[in-house]
Amino acid sequence: MTFSKDFLWGGATAANQCEGAYQADGKGLSIADAMPGGKQRFRVILGPDFDWTIDEAKYTYPNHRGIDHYNRYEEDIALFAEMGFKCYRFSIAWTRIFPTGMELEANEAGLAHYEKMIDTCLKYNIEPVITISHYEMPLYLAKEYGGWQDRRLVELYERYSRTVLTRFGKKVKYWMTFNEINGAFHFPVLSQGIIPKTGSTNKQVIFQALHHQFVASSKVVKMAKEIDGNIQVGMMTIYATAYGMDCNPLNQQANLEKKQEVNYFCADVQARGEYPAYTNRMFKKYGVEPLAMEEGDLELLKQYPVDYIGLSYYMSTVIDVVDPESAKVAGNLIGGAKNPHLETSDWGWQVDPIGLRIGLNELYGRYEKPLFIVENGLGAVDVLDENNHVEDDYRIDYLRSHISEMEKAIEDGVDLMGYTPWGCIDLVSASTGEMAKRYGFIYVDIDDEGNGTGNRYKKKSFDWYKKVIATNGEDLV
Repeated sequence: MTFSKDFLWGGATAANQCEGAYQADGKGLSIADAMPGGKQRFRVILGPDFDWTIDEAKYTYPNHRGIDHYNRYEEDIALFAEMGFKCYRFSIAWTRIFPTGMELEANEAGLAHYEKMIDTCLKYNIEPVITISHYEMPLYLAKEYGGWQDRRLVELYERYSRTVLTRFGKKVKYWMTFNEINGAFHFPVLSQGIIPKTGSTNKQVIFQALHHQFVASSKVVKMAKEIDGNIQVGMMTIYATAYGMDCNPLNQQANLEKKQEVNYFCADVQARGEYPAYTNRMFKKYGVEPLAMEEGDLELLKQYPVDYIGLSYYMSTVIDVVDPESAKVAGNLIGGAKNPHLETSDWGWQVDPIGLRIGLNELYGRYEKPLFIVENGLGAVDVLDENNHVEDDYRIDYLRSHISEMEKAIEDGVDLMGYTPWGCIDLVSASTGEMAKRYGFIYVDIDDEGNGTGNRYKKKSFDWYKKVIATNGEDLV
C-alpha cells in the first residue's frame, strides 16, 4: 500500500472563517473581524484609506457569523468522524485567549472552549492539528503596533503560544506556528497585520516583520520541546509550483528567482534554520537594508528549526517576463501568466494535479523533512437540489486527481504525513469573504449576506471521501 497505515487523512478549517460568535465569551476583535466581505475585499483592504475601521453601514462582515462552528462544533466533528477523519486541522483564535494580545492573564472561557473541541476530537480518535495563528491576529496589535513589524509582538505571541501549548500540549501532538507565512511577500495584511498605511508596500517592513515571525516560531519550537518532547511543530507555507513560460533563459531566471523568493525563502529559514545564500541578492533587488536583529537571533533559528513542513497547494503558476502582454490568471495570493495547458476553476485558479507531485518532490528534495498537505481543494459554486444534496462530481474529480499524484510522489520517495483538504465543511472564503465559494464535503445553508438556516447537508463528495479514507487511498473511483 502506498499510503502508510498511520497516514493522517482529514480536513481543515480556520477559526476566523468558520467559528462566528466573534464577540462571544470575552473574545476580542481580530483583523479578520475588520475585513469586509465581497469580491472587492482585497481591493478595499489594499486601498490607501483603509484603517481597520468596521463600517457595517457600508460593508458586510461574513466572518462575524461564519457558520457558527463555535456553537456547532460537536455536530460538525461528528460528521467528520462519520467520514472517518484521522485528524482535523483547525486554528485557535488568538483573541479568544488574549482579547487584545496585551493581557497578562488568559481568558479562561476561550481556553475551555478549545479544550472541549480537542476532547471531542479525541473522543472520535481524531488527531487535532492546530494552527496557532491563522490570519486572525488581535486587531489591537495591528492598529497600535503596526502588526509584526514591531519586535514587541514576539514576546506577546510567545506568551500566547506558551499558554496554549502548556494547556493542550499533552493532548495535541501536531502544531503549526503561522498559516501561509510566505503569503506576506504579496499580501502582508493577512499573516502580518500590515496595511498600506502601516507599510505593506515597503519590502523593508515586510522582511523585518518576517524576521520577527521567524524568531517567534523558533521560540515556539524551543518551548514545545521543553513542555513535551513528543510535540511536533511545523511551519506552513503556500506552495504554487512555478514554471517558466518557455525555454527563454530570461523566463527561466525569473522563475528561479520567483521560486526562491516565494516558495523557498521562508522554508529555508524555518526548516534549514538559516537565511539562504541568495538573501543578499534578493534584498538588493528590493532595496532592503540589513534587518534589525538581536543578539542570539540567528543561533536560535539554527538550533530550533521546524519538525515538518505544512503546505497549501491549490494551483501552479507561470512566470513570463518576456511578454508583458501575456494573459494573466488569479491564484491563492499568487497569480501569474495563463498556462495554455491547464483548465481553471470558477474563480480562475489553474488546476494542476501534476504540479502537486512536482512541488512535493521539490520540497522534500530540498529539505528532507516530512511534508503535510494541510490545504488543497476546489472552490466552486455548489447548488443544493430539491433533495438537499449537491452533485459535486467536479470536486471529486479535482481531489481524485490530486490524491493520485500524491501517491506517485510517495512512490518517488517523498515522506508525506497526511492530507487535510481545505474547507472540509463550507466556510467563509478568506480571499473574497464569500460563502458562495464553497470547498466542503458538507454544505452549509448560509449565503453571502448571512441568510439561511445554517443546516448541514452531505454532498456527494462526503461519501466518496469516506470511501477514500476507509481504503487508505486505494479506492479513488
